[in-house]
Amino acid sequence: MPDHATRVIAIRHGETAWNADKRLQGQTDIELNDTGQRQALRLAGALADAGITSLYASDLRRAMQTAQPIAARCGVALGTDAGLRERNFGIFEGQRWVDLERRWPEQARRWRERNGDFAPDGGETLAGFYARCVDSATRLAVRHPGETIAFVAHGGVLDCLYRAAARIPLEAPRTWQLGNASINRLLFNGESFTLVGWNDSRHLDAGLDDNDEATAAAERAT
Repeated sequence: MPDHATRVIAIRHGETAWNADKRLQGQTDIELNDTGQRQALRLAGALADAGITSLYASDLRRAMQTAQPIAARCGVALGTDAGLRERNFGIFEGQRWVDLERRWPEQARRWRERNGDFAPDGGETLAGFYARCVDSATRLAVRHPGETIAFVAHGGVLDCLYRAAARIPLEAPRTWQLGNASINRLLFNGESFTLVGWNDSRHLDAGLDDNDEATAAAERAT
């Protein structure tokens, strides 16, 4: 691995009530539910010895709440970046998939086809979203050559990073997992991303240790 390469840990936020209810969240600012908070603590424990030197999160609460225990456990400052926000889904936000088919069948069809130029009313095109989040991740990675950094973002952002790293076109169907609070690893060589590992969720099956409980207590006190 080149000395100047940036090791990137890309994380989807923990579970929210809307995730559990299978609603599209987009940029609606939803908090973590109880499961998501537990996932964040387990994630922090799993990353305690990862050598993270810089940590960034989307400025939406579900991402920040997932990142805060990581910052506390790793002893790093938490920066926010609006470029890591989920796609703006416009009128689709708050809806279940079945609702889209019933209320906006033509828009739902174009959505399913992964049309890069399509945006739900009031929302963001897929192509524009891809450019935004990959550009933002690239901009942050460029700042930290030779370091290990972490992003806490959203399912759509991670989907775009996977496609960028694996050279998969936007219109191709998704065949990879994007679990809440899973650990995903990429390498940035100064120009582009490559995949190292994806959707590692083994830490979510473990119980909380004493350090996790201490992190939780510290978070509650702030």
